[in-house]
Amino acid sequence: MSTTEEKPTQVVTEFTITMEQIADFEFRVRFDNPNHADLDLDEPAPLGKDRAPNAARILAAAIGNCLSASFLFCARKAKVNPGLMETHVKARIARTEKGRLRIAGIEVEIDPRVADADKQRTLRCLDLFEDYCLVTQSVRQGI
Repeated sequence: MSTTEEKPTQVVTEFTITMEQIADFEFRVRFDNPNHADLDLDEPAPLGKDRAPNAARILAAAIGNCLSASFLFCARKAKVNPGLMETHVKARIARTEKGRLRIAGIEVEIDPRVADADKQRTLRCLDLFEDYCLVTQSVRQGI
């Protein structure tokens, strides 16, 4: 699937989060919405103590969540009930030529559990939903 790069032209909204160091490589993320729970982050050993997910895992979760939500939105617009979906996100970490760790790839598998009678109506969603995923498209285009 190819995508055409779209540059943002107008800011629609913005938000600010706050991160406070707890200890060593552990941080607490406080969101700007009081309804959102704080989120702890930590690095795996040998840097951190692996007490919470690290940024790479949060990025993988954000991509998986955004794609799942985009598919769900499209399915509901098509009057399809995908049931309780399950999404698996596989992230690969690799070293660059300079030895730096980078996310080398992310694969997302969404299982919407669509009834056989509804499968035909979801085909259009398969062509559309990724294009509406804010996080995935932003990452693909390098923000």
